[in-house]
Amino acid sequence: MPVLSEDSGLHETLALLTSQLRPDSSHREEMGFLRGVFSERSLSYLMKIHEKLRCYERQSPTPVLHSAVALAEDVAEELQAASVHSDQRELLQLLATPHLRAMLMVHDTVAQKNFDPVLPPLPDNVDEDFEEESVKIVRLVKNKEPLGATIRRDEHTGAVVVARIMRGGAADRSGLVHVGDELREVNGVTVLHKRPEEISQILAQSQGSITLKIIPATQEGDRFKESKVFMRALFHYDPHEDRAIPCQEAGLPFQCRQVLEVVSQDDPTWWQAKRLGDTNLRAGLIPSKQFQERRLSYWRATGTLPSPPSLRKPPYDQPYDSETCDCDGHFKGHYVAGLRRSFRIGCRKRPGGSQDGKVPVGSEPLELPTYEEVAQYQPQPGERPRLAVLIGSLGAQLQELKQKLVAENPQRFGVAVPHTTRPRRSHEKEGVEYHFVSRQVFEADLQHNRFLEHGEYKEHLYGTSLGAVRAVLARNKVCVVDVEPEALKQLWTSEFKPYVILVKPVVQERRKTPPLSPASEDEAALPDEEQQDVAASAAYMDQHYGHLADAVLVREDLQGACTQLRALLERLGTDAQWVPVGWVR
Repeated sequence: MPVLSEDSGLHETLALLTSQLRPDSSHREEMGFLRGVFSERSLSYLMKIHEKLRCYERQSPTPVLHSAVALAEDVAEELQAASVHSDQRELLQLLATPHLRAMLMVHDTVAQKNFDPVLPPLPDNVDEDFEEESVKIVRLVKNKEPLGATIRRDEHTGAVVVARIMRGGAADRSGLVHVGDELREVNGVTVLHKRPEEISQILAQSQGSITLKIIPATQEGDRFKESKVFMRALFHYDPHEDRAIPCQEAGLPFQCRQVLEVVSQDDPTWWQAKRLGDTNLRAGLIPSKQFQERRLSYWRATGTLPSPPSLRKPPYDQPYDSETCDCDGHFKGHYVAGLRRSFRIGCRKRPGGSQDGKVPVGSEPLELPTYEEVAQYQPQPGERPRLAVLIGSLGAQLQELKQKLVAENPQRFGVAVPHTTRPRRSHEKEGVEYHFVSRQVFEADLQHNRFLEHGEYKEHLYGTSLGAVRAVLARNKVCVVDVEPEALKQLWTSEFKPYVILVKPVVQERRKTPPLSPASEDEAALPDEEQQDVAASAAYMDQHYGHLADAVLVREDLQGACTQLRALLERLGTDAQWVPVGWVR
């Protein structure tokens, strides 16, 4: 094998190594692969470039002079003063080209190792107080995005200062502007005697490079406290309708049930947040939880809480006729046990309704719907399923929807068998149609808060117990219950992790002419009065309980609604969901 000298290059070594590769019978494929790689022309070029750079480093090159720009200017002056020949004219034109001048400037910067930016000179006509203060010149580049900072006028000094820096905005990304900095000039225009609104307009209209003259704050605290808090909004918010927000353009609009990432809670009144999934890096202002709760409390106390004017409390769901409300639970040939609508009629007549029992501390949803801290919950194989809770407005017909869902797939879905104090009939079995108990036992369970809902009908007590719900979940079935929204207070725990579905019927517009086609099974020709009640009920549910719903199902017909409901509940066992943070900690 030939011997390499110390002066042999890397590409020569590679070529020699390639020539020595001799494929044998056992490693034919491996040797062929290596030979192909080493023979690549691009690899040989890279090796030669590497050798040249190493040779250049060993020579330790130093610049011949540190002011090539000055030399080029001197040569240009000499050529202009002298009689210019053709080759001299060509040299003069070459020295005047912007590319060559830029290259010479870069050469001088590297040769002099002067990498600090050149700042604009201070104005000559500055007052004595201004001279004693340190001045910072900040040059930012922005396109059509806002600068990402708000300003205010200091009440004591009258100075225009930076009030807040929006996370992810141009000012934040630069790291050069801080809360408390005093703003003196914008693009050479003094702002001492301008209103903050005028200054904001100047900043908004500026494009490209913006030069700010700033007196730095005397104390610069932490730029931002790290915050990784996710909040589910429980109300709609439009900053352009909020007179209290310090800067409407900096506000972040959001919808009820939208998940927000709160990135800064430094200001106790106005948080900074981003909508989950937004591509915009800049955060926006939202009212803080404490501030929004104070506003809601004030509006309620003064009777000025914003709400649609015609929201009277309508019936919860369309009750069944008194003759059928205690039905035997059969649905199209399948038996489906479940709570009858009958007891709810009696429940509304009882003082206190379903709230007679005590509710565990910390289990109820917040009375003032503002934000709810959430975290992602990923169902695990073999884990007990979440409880599916249906709530609905007038005409939603939840009982029928629930029965059809369970009848079509009784192995996957189930309902809680209700309790009653009425006597068992001859065809009924204990634990199938009902759990038959004495009135004394029923009332004792009421005292121990063991019922989710309860009521009285024809002097008999009916109710759904929490134990009956647990029994369905223990069989690894999705338990489907339909309750009045107030009953959610007892279910709002990490044990049940309720997944709430708001079911609303399609509200038919008032027809002036008869329909051209026959109505569907759910589209009964209701009188105008009843249609108004259905619309009012749906609006009431949206206003008062919409923030509790994880999904909204609009029912056009029974089969379509059942298909939608089944799809929602199937995903519930596999997909990650946002739930209250206390349910996963």
